[in-house]
Amino acid sequence: MCLGGQASGLLGQVNRNGLRREYTDMATNPQDSPLADVVLPCLDEAASLPWVLSRLPAGYRAIVADDGSTDGSAEIAAEHGATVVPVPQRGFGAAAHAGLEAATAEFVCFCDADGSMDPAQLPRVLDPVRAGEYDLVLGRRRPARGAWPLHARVANVALARMLRTRTGLRLNDLGPMRAGRREALLGLGLTDRRFGYPLEMVIRAADAGWRVREVDVDYGPRTAGSTSKVTGTVLGTVRTIRDMRGVLTR
Repeated sequence: MCLGGQASGLLGQVNRNGLRREYTDMATNPQDSPLADVVLPCLDEAASLPWVLSRLPAGYRAIVADDGSTDGSAEIAAEHGATVVPVPQRGFGAAAHAGLEAATAEFVCFCDADGSMDPAQLPRVLDPVRAGEYDLVLGRRRPARGAWPLHARVANVALARMLRTRTGLRLNDLGPMRAGRREALLGLGLTDRRFGYPLEMVIRAADAGWRVREVDVDYGPRTAGSTSKVTGTVLGTVRTIRDMRGVLTR
């Protein structure tokens, strides 16, 4: 996906109350390098974005990859100091990869924007990468009661087993919170633009001999009014399994 024309239109504004000013300053002043860019794929997450963006640790810059939201998500993200990347192609992978391409920091993290994960825990996945101990770190979700539907859990276990057979990696979760080095992630040549994107990242990393690790992160209920586009519904879970199986067989 080419972002050449979009990059000049990236949003990064401070709201009237000065909220999240540190992130806006980093987005508008290229000489100020953040510790990490945080890619937040977004489709109609207006209800959750204020909390999510307020939880970013110091030095972590938010890149909200907006996948055609109609609820004002882009404007809210910009008001809270995030860099907003408009993504014309629909699909979770399209949004995630557009955010990765827009990143400029050495390290890049990924996190859901629906309020189910606490961005304050991003150092758990980033620190082992920064220390040079691992190349890709995934957040293994530890769900609160009622946070993770049974159909989604069953699908996740099945996919983890298929991934183990395909790569030998003993992973338990394909969690959306993860971290790696930007140039290395771009070098993987990821092509999936739908729900298979997170799985393709792990498979290509394993094939490239990357050191991959899981760490525990909390997983709670989504913000009221926010619905997971991946596994929040049975239909979303079916679509995810279909896309990921396609990645596994390619």
